[in-house]
Amino acid sequence: MSEFIKELRVEHITKRFPGILASDDISLSVGEHEILALVGENGAGKTTLMNIIMGLYQQDEGHIYINDKEVHFKTPNDAFSAGIGMVHQQYMLVPNMTVLENVALGLKDCWKKTVDLNMVEERIKLISEKYGLVVDPKAYIWQLSVGEQQRVELVKTLCQGVRFLILDEPTSALTPQETDELILLLRKMSNELSIIFISHKLNEVKAISHKVCILRHGKVVFEGNTSDYSSKEIAALMTGHEIEITENTDDSTTGDTALEISDLCVKSDRGFLALDNFSLAVKFGEIMGISGVSGNGQKELAEAINGLRKVESGSIIFKNKNITGKSPFDIINLGMGYIPEERNIEGIVPSMSIKDNIILKDSEKNMFSNKHILKNKSIEEYTEKMVKQFDIRTPSIQTAAGSLSGGNIQKVILAREINRNPDFLVCVYPIRGLDMGAAEFVHKQLLDLKYKGKGILLISEELEEIMNICDRIAVIFKGKIQKVLSRKEATTSRLGVLMAGVSEDD
Repeated sequence: MSEFIKELRVEHITKRFPGILASDDISLSVGEHEILALVGENGAGKTTLMNIIMGLYQQDEGHIYINDKEVHFKTPNDAFSAGIGMVHQQYMLVPNMTVLENVALGLKDCWKKTVDLNMVEERIKLISEKYGLVVDPKAYIWQLSVGEQQRVELVKTLCQGVRFLILDEPTSALTPQETDELILLLRKMSNELSIIFISHKLNEVKAISHKVCILRHGKVVFEGNTSDYSSKEIAALMTGHEIEITENTDDSTTGDTALEISDLCVKSDRGFLALDNFSLAVKFGEIMGISGVSGNGQKELAEAINGLRKVESGSIIFKNKNITGKSPFDIINLGMGYIPEERNIEGIVPSMSIKDNIILKDSEKNMFSNKHILKNKSIEEYTEKMVKQFDIRTPSIQTAAGSLSGGNIQKVILAREINRNPDFLVCVYPIRGLDMGAAEFVHKQLLDLKYKGKGILLISEELEEIMNICDRIAVIFKGKIQKVLSRKEATTSRLGVLMAGVSEDD
């Protein structure tokens, strides 16, 4: 076991990538039992700095100290050996292996001539019970929702006996109830270890952290005690301007029906009915919110609508045409847009450039090709326009999309889908991992589509987002709609109760 980390300090850390200065002379420290919130806009350099601390990247300049002793981490194993662990925003899990096997991969002491999986299972059980993190050791990672995978990552890291924990956007896939539980958990954990907490959600920063450090364009622009500043003041320091909350001011839902789902039954990857006789109708000119705890059928609903998952029974009618069982190509050509939950797997082709990802669905259009030959100049001009409009932080439009930060990958997907001007847009957690300024911009884009008469299905666990921009909110529980509320009827407590599966009659 590594010694207790009384202080982790970085001094004058600088890291350059081709065309970009990701870390610019950064110095900060985290003390014993302290929680430091690291905040900043997408592409500010937060994750790069943490990857340097974890030995995933090597700094070009600067030093890392633990308890005043300089350390050199050439690999993540070096950081683990020193007692530092990290839960990444883009989870480091092997999809075709079980939870048990993924945890075992990181535990050297269970590796002998054969892997002692019984020892691993006992350790998972111990950590799960200690911290209230429920995971199924026998489930395959690919079968789990993003929220469930986040719990696995946390359990995996804690099983390694870390003394210093780095969390990169840990609540981005959690419901408000789960977030409240995590806040209490982190407060409890700070009695045993120190924590760096990366987040865009300033109410959580205020609730959890002792100190806050703000990065902008790779530089530290502010440090202070969290309690001395309001969320608004921290947001203004982070973005350089005051953030306005975008709200839906139009209650009109009188358009024709855009999407009608009737008695839909769809199986999950684990074989049970994720959607069980699910029915819902969404009108043109309406934003319909789907609110629920992760893993209650949201993923399967979005995939079934977009032709990515087999429908067992029931129907999906889009613009008066039955699209049940149709191919994604046919559904796209009917005017459907899709912002998926798994941005790295379904949203982009990571190895392809930003330029190519932006036109993925439209490469055959006259604007971008002539007789199957791409018009590179037109594509580049269009992509440069999207990069500027959506503030995509990248050294070049030729950069591989998968090398961008999580928030900037999301902006690439949003730029592609919104600017295609779809008749209907399915959005799954569209602001997950986005800073406050970017989230404000996305909400304005969605409201613009609504005002143009487009239909939108917004799947989100952010109750504030749901209540601010949706016309109606449908609460989903175990694959069925609990209730549909108007925005005026919805409150946080009312939605929370329905999301927990409790009928209002009860």
